[in-house]
Amino acid sequence: MELVAFDLDGTLLNRHQRLSDYTLETLERLKSAGIFYTVATGRTHFAAMPCIEGHDFPNWQIFKNGVEWWDPKQNTYRHRSLLSQSHISELLSSFEENQITPFVFCLEEDGSHKVYHSPLTGHLSDHIANELGNHTNMSLHPISELSNRSKITNISAMGHPTRIDKIIEDSQKHSHLTAYSGGGIYNPEAFWLDIHHSNVCKGSALMELKAEIGAEKLIVFGDGDNDLTMFSHSDEAFATENALSHVKEAASDVIGHHDEDGVAKYLRKRYDL
Repeated sequence: MELVAFDLDGTLLNRHQRLSDYTLETLERLKSAGIFYTVATGRTHFAAMPCIEGHDFPNWQIFKNGVEWWDPKQNTYRHRSLLSQSHISELLSSFEENQITPFVFCLEEDGSHKVYHSPLTGHLSDHIANELGNHTNMSLHPISELSNRSKITNISAMGHPTRIDKIIEDSQKHSHLTAYSGGGIYNPEAFWLDIHHSNVCKGSALMELKAEIGAEKLIVFGDGDNDLTMFSHSDEAFATENALSHVKEAASDVIGHHDEDGVAKYLRKRYDL
């Protein structure tokens, strides 16, 4: 059995942050063929839901670069390597200095999700707050209410790439933190940032899932820096045409563009769908 894993943004999704009709039909054919496949994305579960609307991914899904797993059959979460307030308190000052609003995602005792944030600093943070506020099972709170007992899954933010880079530099001073960024797909001035515990990544999550289901091979598709760990753990890794140059160099092969159904076209040829 093969485990096939897809990154979302810049890989399986088109420029509208959606699954195209062609890709949706291809995924249905993949399901009918009995292939075990899933998503492995830096997005949160809630942020990914509208993007993958139209197809029910049947197996464990990997979010937040491996920190968060979701089982759609049992409607249950699995979390790995959570952070505490003490883990991030020093880094939060870097967000303030660079005028970037951090969104701190937390898992509550009752299983609900809360997001804590500092004052909003522009249209990008307004956009994130509005998007998060639309989820009925997630609530927004001022960062002053963040407790030292909070179980933190990750910190997310959006901002100009030069400011994001400065926060990444500061995060690298802390060995327990890993930071990823990327952007320019939908807005050249808007780069995303995700910070979580360094003990987890897409690669380690997929290797755990591979062992759990007894798969013999891991085949992955991606385009960005946070996909490199799953590239290094995979038996075959495919970068989309739009991928970063060093990501293409790390891949087994380069396939079509994410906005031209590159992954779906490859799947149809490989599995004779």
